[in-house]
Formats: sequence, C-alpha cells, structure tokens
Amino acid sequence: MNEDTIVAVSTAWGEAGIAILRLSGPDAVSCAEGLFKAKQNLADSPPRFMRYGHALDGEGEFIDEVLAVRFEAPHSYTGEGMAEIHCHGGSMSARRAMERLVELGARLAEPGEFTRRAFLNGRLDLAQAESVLGIIRARSDRALSSAARSLRGELSGAVRNLRERLLLLCARLEASFDFPEEDIPSPGKAEIFPELDQLRKDAESLHRRCRDGQVLREGVRVAIVGRPNVGKSSLLNALLQESRAIVTAIPGTTRDVIEAVLTHRGVPIRLVDTAGIRRPSDLIEEAGIAHTLSALKESDLKLWVLDGSRPFSSEDALVEDQLHGARLIVLFNKEDLPQALDRIPIEKLHPGIPVLGVSAKTGAGIERLKEEIVHAAMGEGVLEEAWNASARQVEELRVAASMIGEAESAQSMDLTASCLRDSRYALERFLGLSADSDLLDTIFSQFCLGK
Repeated sequence: MNEDTIVAVSTAWGEAGIAILRLSGPDAVSCAEGLFKAKQNLADSPPRFMRYGHALDGEGEFIDEVLAVRFEAPHSYTGEGMAEIHCHGGSMSARRAMERLVELGARLAEPGEFTRRAFLNGRLDLAQAESVLGIIRARSDRALSSAARSLRGELSGAVRNLRERLLLLCARLEASFDFPEEDIPSPGKAEIFPELDQLRKDAESLHRRCRDGQVLREGVRVAIVGRPNVGKSSLLNALLQESRAIVTAIPGTTRDVIEAVLTHRGVPIRLVDTAGIRRPSDLIEEAGIAHTLSALKESDLKLWVLDGSRPFSSEDALVEDQLHGARLIVLFNKEDLPQALDRIPIEKLHPGIPVLGVSAKTGAGIERLKEEIVHAAMGEGVLEEAWNASARQVEELRVAASMIGEAESAQSMDLTASCLRDSRYALERFLGLSADSDLLDTIFSQFCLGK
C-alpha cells in the first residue's frame, strides 16, 4: 500500500460545467476535509454519499461552492481510500483548490498513477488497466465497446485460461524431468500433440482478435501518394466529405503533410495527404517531398494515386520506385474524364494488389475505397470479436502463439517444455504477473493526469 496521498484534476482544464479533483491514499479524506467545509465532516458521511459545502483556502477565504464524496478501501477505483471534490469548471477554482490540497500534504499525481495503483492493489490486472486507456482514446462505438469488454475482464479471462492450460501441460512434462526417482511417466509427443495443436490454435485466435482490436484502438495510417496534380488533395476531401486540403489546378500546391481522421465501419482511418513526388523545383518543394518520404515509411497502407486521364509518365515511375514491398492500393483517379492510362501493365507489375477506379470530383468509387482500406487493415477479421489491445499486448500474444508452434515441431521433449515455458512467460507478461517497474513506467506514462 502506498504511504503518500496523490491528487490531480481528473477533468480537462478549461471552462466547463464542473472540475473534479481526485485524491487517493491514506490521507485522502483528511486532506479533502482541510479544503471542504460543511455541516457534517466528510469522514462521518457514508461512503459514496455526496455532500454539499464550501471550499476554503488556508486563510479561511471562500474559493467555491463544491460537492465532496469519499470512497473506502478496497471499494474504490485504486483500492485505497479516495475522495473527490467537485467544483465549478474553470481553471482558477480548480487550481486554487489543488494548491490548497498540496499545502495539506497531498502531492501531484504522475500520469496514469491512479490506474497504476489500481493495478498494484489488485483492483485490475495489467490488461484491464491498459483497456482504460483504450476507452479514453476510443474514436468509434466499436472501439469503445471493444475496450469496455476488455475492461470487464473478457480478454484477461481468455488469456488466463490459456495460461492455466499451458501451466498444467508444463507441469506434466517437467515433473518427469525434475523427479526421475519417482518414476513419473513422461508423456510422449504423440500423446500431447492434439493438446499442443489446440493450444496453438487458441493462442493464434487470441492474437488475431487483439491485432484487429489494435486497429480499432490506434487506427490504420494511410498515406496518399502520387506525382503532383493527380488529385491527391481532392481525394482527401472526397474521403472526408469536406474541404480539408486546398485544391488548385497548379501542380505542387501541397507542400507539406496534411493529416485528418475519418471512421469507417468502426475503424479509424488516419489519412495523410502528401506533397507530390517529382524532381523538386525549389527548396520548399524539396522539403515537402522529404516529409512525404518520411510519411510513407510511417504509414501502414499506401494509396498510389494515378491520373487516369493521362498516360503513365516518368514522374509516375519516380513514385513507383518508392512503393516496392509496400502494402498498397492503386487508384486510377479522374474516372469521370476520358481514360488514357493503360491499367494492364500496372496490374501485371503489382499482382494481387487492389486496383480501383475513382473520381474525387464526383465521388464515384469512394465508398468502395473505404471498404478496401478497412479490408486491408483487418483482413478477414470480425470487428465484433475484436478486443481493444495495445501493441505490447499484441506482441506478447504473437510470441506466445509462436512458441507453442515451435514446441509442436521441437525434436525433443526438453525443447518442447522450454518452448512452452517461454509461451507461458509471454502470457504472464501480458497479464502483468511478471511486470517490472520499467514496463509499468512505460505503460502508465501514456495515461493522462488524473487517471
């Protein structure tokens, strides 16, 4: 249990209806009482019962009319004694109340420290704690629903079940290694293979559902790329259904990276409109193209935009040189005009890659393009089955599934047992059963203050 008491404003700073100051720790209620004055002491009020009173500074001067509530351990968010002060929104009232609470012995909380304490006190496991951030950052109903299922413990329960089955199998294997004098029969590979195969399939299913959930959580980053004047900015505006980027007939209008987000079928799509790639005519355009190449490296998917009304040019070839090995969708834009670009050579050079005709001007093909982007991001995944997951969680599940696969193909039972141990360790890191302080620092530093 922590010995210090922390405080933070848990609502956003700025003008609003209310601002909530949250305290957690052994002196949470006594600190709150030093600020809050009412007919009945807060400590004497029933837990979770809101009281009306006044917030006063150290000189007894009035700060604000407020409401206060306390929570008893372990029935609180952090598992510790907690208190909240609800004052009027606006930075001055909340700031003065916060200063008074610090004078009374509380210290300012670090980002994510309330949720970190909830984890350390056993109120949440690490997967549930990370799902709190998923709820905060959700950009769609599906992302929110997915994160809520994880917070309720569905994902943790599935991972715990897999770990327990691995643990039982490991125990059977290692008992025969560690206690040979007991004549414990060692199971043969043929005997455990069906169990191994099912464990691997279940681990791969967990990984797939969390990978899909990661897309719901973080979105797919899509770079719109092409030579100047093929309609990249017009395409961005058509996808967003608003005039986000400046469009002119002058080639090279876009000199810098423009970013915007839309949501389609519950998946956030982070669109990046880039400067046209060609041999630069000045230093400004050269800098814009450099930003374009950087955006290409950071993107998950590229939309290569070609002007269908003009033949393939040397500038198109310059763009193509930057796209080898990329996850790609090829777009023949300006489909509303007579077509002069031969698609067949491009389709032959990029087999299996979606090639779509669109018109940013009329909107033709835009909805199909959105579907292709989501399909490229999700594959055959089912959004309703996805679990909101972080990149760290997805990687641990990938390792777990991979090590079970290696256990299946191992040439000795010793090696099989070693691979299964590594798989189990990955699941334990996922759940936070073996998390070190550096890992916790990294995870909770991403949270906002007051959460």
